[in-house]
Amino acid sequence: MNIFVVMKRTFDTEEKISISNGSINEDGAEFIINPYDEYAIEEALVLREKHGGEVTVVSFGEEDGEKEIRTALAMGADKAILIDSEEVESKDQFTTAKVLATLLKDKDVDIILAGNVAVDGGSGQVGPRIAEELNIAHVTSITKIDIDGTVATIERDVEGDKEVVEVSLPVLVTAQQGLNEPRYPSLPGIMKAKKKPLERLELDDLDLEEEDVEAKTKTVEIFLPPKKEAGKILTGDIAAQAKELVSLLKTEAKVI
Repeated sequence: MNIFVVMKRTFDTEEKISISNGSINEDGAEFIINPYDEYAIEEALVLREKHGGEVTVVSFGEEDGEKEIRTALAMGADKAILIDSEEVESKDQFTTAKVLATLLKDKDVDIILAGNVAVDGGSGQVGPRIAEELNIAHVTSITKIDIDGTVATIERDVEGDKEVVEVSLPVLVTAQQGLNEPRYPSLPGIMKAKKKPLERLELDDLDLEEEDVEAKTKTVEIFLPPKKEAGKILTGDIAAQAKELVSLLKTEAKVI
């Protein structure tokens, strides 16, 4: 089985992030594998263990992303492909999907896994866009997948319930929290990852020009959320507190 995983390097949103001149300041920022992509990597490894085959991680990003790609290889992926994004000045979800789909269209694909969303953008567009470019089925927000021959039976999140979908391979799925528990790279895995194949490509290698993948959207502004104001502590008897609370909810919070 030929399994591909779409992976993104993202800011660690649990660490402090600063804004400088309308963009995120990368100096001193911590980077990680997008957490939802970790679920995708883990499920790819589980499927390989069950059905055999090969797991390839693909990423569209800068050279600095090698560290995170090596982490995916240390988890157990067989090989990786990094397409350099530095030469593309204007890029968005369309750009990423177009580039990765161009790479994957010439591959023998059984299943593609991606994260449900990226924690730095949250659009959830890249996976479905790749599937549309490749003209294959896609199922988002999956929490379980079983493959029997050329048919996949998939469970996905739907508003607090679950939906069961049956689809023929090839298929692209996006991984949701709850699908699995990603493994940590072992010491032997880390040592082996240093020798695993990591292919580096540029747009020219895919017969793409910068104008072919130019962004369709524009980021107008990036800003941090406002600081939370100090809460209010109500005093007095219960009836008076309840009356004041209702008044504050109407006049200040404006929620009733």
